[in-house]
Order: sequence, then structure tokens, then C-alpha cells
Amino acid sequence: MFLTLQKLFRKVLIILETIKFEHTVFALPFALTGALLARDRVPDLRTLGWILVAMIGARSSAMAFNRIVDLRYDMLNPRTANRALPCGTLKVGEVSAFTGVSATVFVFAAWKLNHLAFVLSPIALAVILGYSYTKRFTTLSHLILGLALGIAPTAAWIAVTGRLEHAPVILSVAVMFWTAGFDIIYALQDIEFDRKQGLFSIPAMLGPSKGLMISRIFHMVTPVMLALFGIVLRLGTIYYVGVGVVALLLVYEQALVRPDDHSKVNAAFFTINGIVSIGYFVFTAVDMVFRR
Repeated sequence: MFLTLQKLFRKVLIILETIKFEHTVFALPFALTGALLARDRVPDLRTLGWILVAMIGARSSAMAFNRIVDLRYDMLNPRTANRALPCGTLKVGEVSAFTGVSATVFVFAAWKLNHLAFVLSPIALAVILGYSYTKRFTTLSHLILGLALGIAPTAAWIAVTGRLEHAPVILSVAVMFWTAGFDIIYALQDIEFDRKQGLFSIPAMLGPSKGLMISRIFHMVTPVMLALFGIVLRLGTIYYVGVGVVALLLVYEQALVRPDDHSKVNAAFFTINGIVSIGYFVFTAVDMVFRR
């Protein structure tokens, strides 16, 4: 019995590594921002707890499903061939079971939050799971991934208020363009592979120079939408300082990558974007405190 539990625990750890569980940090701070500003105060612990459970379930199911759907490509791509599924360390059935459990946890958490969250949960699942197929037929896949992450602040707002309102949708649009911008940067690593396999990434279809230009446009839109969100909610000076910091970080992120030099893609993708999401949340939270 102990050995079975130990083996199961090891498998779960491998799956969490496979889905890059730590990257939940990208969307979670924006979800927490939506939860804070929905009523301009910290939600009760019960609501906050179920929001966290829902976020973890949604993100885990989406990433695990993506690993299953992309298995054929991951086996062929030298950059991803050493992942657990292509290597055989994990079986498709194991990751499928994890996906199912995670999706069930997400829907259950939505049910515990309120009726609207529960009713909309299948639509959210359709978006976050369906993204995995989009690179096969549209260059809009980057924006669809952005939509998948962008759902987070609006979903958290609904979790707190039980209503769908226009304000969090503005924040969701900001997150969508931010995500699409850094996903284009990440796709620079696989230009030749994507072209060979007929996959529709923007860098593969338009080349690295035009791809980066579109990424930069998306990242210019991001702080504009964040500022608009602040105007709609009448947020304070500290919030706008945070938006300025986000804008500077995005400029720095773009400066790390050039059409002919992709050596700093990982630093741009992982490090800077983690700082962007956490930093934005911190400035927003501090602003809320000082506006009271």
C-alpha cells in the first residue's frame, strides 16, 4: 500500500513538472486582481479558496490536455522530445486521468462559488481545452491562448459578484494581448519546425521580424487596456504607477529578443512575465489599500 502511494505521488510530481505547474503564476495574479476589485475588498476566505481551487483545476487540465494533443509534435520536435510523455516516463492514460480529475475539480469549484460560475464553467473549459487544436488551422492561436488566460480575471469577478460586468472584460482583453504577445516570442524557437509541420504560428507564417512587430503591437495595447480598466474603476495613482512599470517591463522583454537572436527567449518568456503578473497585482492591491 505504501509503495503504491509512493509511486502515485511520484507520478503526480512528474505530471506537475510536465505541465509546468509553477507557470500558474502567469494568470493567477490577474484572477486575484479581479477578485479584489469586484467589490474593492478582499473576498471572504471561502470564496477566495474556491477561486484558487478553480484556477488550479482549470490551468492544470488545460496544460495536461495540451501535452496529450501535442504528443505527436512533441515527439518530433528536438526541443520537446525529452518531455515525460514523448520519453515514455508518463503514459497517455495517466495524463488523461489527471486531465479529467483537474477539469472535474474546476467545475466543482465553480459550482461551490455560485450559479453563474457553474453555468459558464463548460464554456470556459471549451476555450481552455480547445486552444490546443488551434495552431493546426489558424494564426489566431496566439490570441486564443490569450483568451484562455484572459478568462481568469472575469471569471474571478463572477465568482465574487455572481454577475458578468463590463469592467473585468477590459482587464481580460489586456491579459489576452499580453499573453498573445509573449506567446509569439516563445514561438520564435520553433519557426522551422512549425513550417515543416504546417503549423500556423505567426512567426512561422510571417517570419521573425514581422512576428516580433505584431508581438510589440500586442504589448503596446496591453498597458493601454490596463489604464482603461483603471479609468473605468476610478483606481488611484499607485495603480497607474503599476501600469507604467508593466509597460517598462514589456519594453524590456521585447528588447531581449531580436529577429536574428532568440537566445534570451526563455528569460523574456518565463522571468519577465512572472514579474509582470505579480508586480501588477501588488501595485493594484497596494492602491486598493491606500484608497480606503
